[in-house]
Amino acid sequence: MTQVSGLLSSNTAASQSAQASGNPGANLDKDDFLKLFVAQMQHQDPTKPMDDAAMMGQMAQFSTLEQMSNMAAVNEAVAVTLVQGQSIGLIGKTVTYVDDADVQHSGVVEKVTTAGGASKITVGGVEIDPSTVISVGEATPDPAVP
Repeated sequence: MTQVSGLLSSNTAASQSAQASGNPGANLDKDDFLKLFVAQMQHQDPTKPMDDAAMMGQMAQFSTLEQMSNMAAVNEAVAVTLVQGQSIGLIGKTVTYVDDADVQHSGVVEKVTTAGGASKITVGGVEIDPSTVISVGEATPDPAVP
């Protein structure tokens, strides 16, 4: 693949854009990759155009980057759903958890709340993070049910 003189100026423009947005350490994302590719195509030497294999390779890289970004977003949503499902499965069960002072407490899970994608379970009137649960016992029988 031949070097393109306009590529450096586009890269600098992308960096300046990241700095202007208040994030000077920002990494290039898929939109920046596409802008660089377009700039490369616009500034290529007409007497030595990029060969088809190199262009297809760059398009494949862009497609892979986009699909990886999409997959990461889906994986994050699946992880949130799994945590919520596991937390809901604890309702009515006796759990033992460790608090911030490394003291163990036990109680029955009363409810589950979700805010901002994070689940919290309520045990004995105290909201806790489900990741602090160290053991789960059987559900306590309801004395009202014969």
